[in-house]
Amino acid sequence: MAKKLSIGTWAYAFGPYQDNPIPFDAVVRGVSKLGYDGVEVGGFKPHVHPDDYPMKADRDLLCALIKANQLQVSGLAADFWSAPGPGTDAAQEGDAYVKLFKKNLQLCVDLGSPAIRVDTVDGPDGPKGVDRKLACKRIASLWNECAQIAEEVGIRLVWEFEPGFFLNKPSEVVKMVSDVDHPNFSVMLDTCHAHMCAVVGARQPGKKETLKGGVLEFVEKLKGKIGHLHLIDSDGTLHGDETSTHAPFGKGVIDFDQVIPAIHEAGYVGQWWTVDLCFWPEAWDVTADAKAFLSKYIDRF
Repeated sequence: MAKKLSIGTWAYAFGPYQDNPIPFDAVVRGVSKLGYDGVEVGGFKPHVHPDDYPMKADRDLLCALIKANQLQVSGLAADFWSAPGPGTDAAQEGDAYVKLFKKNLQLCVDLGSPAIRVDTVDGPDGPKGVDRKLACKRIASLWNECAQIAEEVGIRLVWEFEPGFFLNKPSEVVKMVSDVDHPNFSVMLDTCHAHMCAVVGARQPGKKETLKGGVLEFVEKLKGKIGHLHLIDSDGTLHGDETSTHAPFGKGVIDFDQVIPAIHEAGYVGQWWTVDLCFWPEAWDVTADAKAFLSKYIDRF
């Protein structure tokens, strides 16, 4: 399948851009002019939060904007951070998590997105006051249910693991996919998160778990389990001591000549490659460079 290149819109609204975000429509027009094929929508304020676009007519206008700029939507990074994480007591009460998921899933459907992203929300130590095994069981159960709900409307459910969230060791990531045990559930592989988890062991509670083969070994362990892809470099540091620094291509240590073919060999057959410049202070300034860097790989695959 021919590969298409998109970029996450949250990079222009989070972190350094928080006080002066680039409006969503300006992002769409800008990346279109640079020759990208799509945008990965940040479902957060001030971009495309479901509460700000509550009606189908509102969402149709967004779709028209995207289409008019010759772009498609590669995925939706939904806002699950404003509510308790799936392992908490509160998420279980009154089907709170499932209701929130359905709300964001409808936005995903209305935008024509093929995938919706989830994460564990809570920090590396897990939900406060909840046994780790119980939290894992709860998360697996909820994500299994949500994967089924998403499958019924033709949307893939993908989990993005990272150092700043619960379950950030390679073995925990692999185990959670197995525990969810649903064909419509898979991992969103972010290359810089994979490096920080498998090589650095950043923010891992207890005994650190790294892999001798680094990202390549991690990718091999995830063979057949990768459902979506974020590509970006890593310089081996954390942003604000919280999550991976999303360093622009060439400013880090990841060997993409090895990593991209390894991801391909691990069975990733998705159409989209998404650039993720989250929290990078001059994200817009390197957006064109990111496309130029990946174009040679797009041509190969």
